[in-house]
Amino acid sequence: MARDDLHRLTGNTGGPNCDDDDCPNLYVDRSDGGIVVQGNQCSAFQPPAGEALVKIPEHVLREAVRALGW
Repeated sequence: MARDDLHRLTGNTGGPNCDDDDCPNLYVDRSDGGIVVQGNQCSAFQPPAGEALVKIPEHVLREAVRALGW
């Protein structure tokens, strides 16, 4: 998957809080509809190989749900 395959659901690229494109965000993979999460790494436990834990604020999830019309 390439970055071009992702549609950003949350945050504003170029906005005052996301000007480096490094905010917690959610994306939709255009190829299969999967949700891709960008967030702060969480070390609550060790996930299986090939997986990662990330932590994002609740308001980011709510914004993504609104963007998807759920």
